[in-house]
Amino acid sequence: MPDFDPLDAVLFDLDGVLTPTAEVHMHAWARLFTDYLAGAGAAPYQESDYFTYIDGKPRYEGVRSMLASRGITLPEGTPDDPPEAETVCGLGNRKNGVFMDVLASDGVAPYPGSVAFLDALAARGDVQVAVVSSSKNARSVLTAAGLIDRFAVIVDGEVAAARGIPGKPNPDTYLDAAAQLGVPAARAVVVEDATSGVAAGRAGDFGLVLGVDRGAGAEDLIAHGADTVVSDLDELVPALTGATDAGAESDAGTGDGAAR
Repeated sequence: MPDFDPLDAVLFDLDGVLTPTAEVHMHAWARLFTDYLAGAGAAPYQESDYFTYIDGKPRYEGVRSMLASRGITLPEGTPDDPPEAETVCGLGNRKNGVFMDVLASDGVAPYPGSVAFLDALAARGDVQVAVVSSSKNARSVLTAAGLIDRFAVIVDGEVAAARGIPGKPNPDTYLDAAAQLGVPAARAVVVEDATSGVAAGRAGDFGLVLGVDRGAGAEDLIAHGADTVVSDLDELVPALTGATDAGAESDAGTGDGAAR
């Protein structure tokens, strides 16, 4: 069980950590690339492609990475490209249209275990929180999930693009959030469900990198830099409340550098 006492801030990824919107993103990407790759005569899209080439990355970087995996090169285009444009930005905007349609029609509820973890952090009163997401839709998702008021600092894809901050797996967005909170990286926790996200946490030399396994796989998360991996954040509530029994063992998977 990791020790949160020497840590002053928790920096959360959004999709797949606080909300199950990662599933909506997965379906939107699958719809986009299943049709696109078939039309291009390329190898068909598989679910594993999402975790290997797309998960956790900024939208257009995900498009580039996925196309490169099939040896396809498209013009970059611009973020203003229409969804039907045969450009990297056009494909990214096409995917985003599907995502926003689903969000508007179905809404989104946060993971109960993540809400319990947030509540436990709030009860402590000595830990600041922020959201660090590659998504440009982070504020819309947080609003739909009823979580927007919990976070004074949100560094998302819109902020990163406007300020020229490199996205994950670079650590810069997480470092920016920690700086806004006035907390050094060594005293902050990164919480991620994507291999690119835990790699960002490790590259930024954060005090603790927590992986939440929503499908990426505990071994891969640890291999990319997670100290500890859980299947849901409610497993870590006892570490915040002091409810663990002395000497009790956690079911969380740990890497060699766990709970530094």
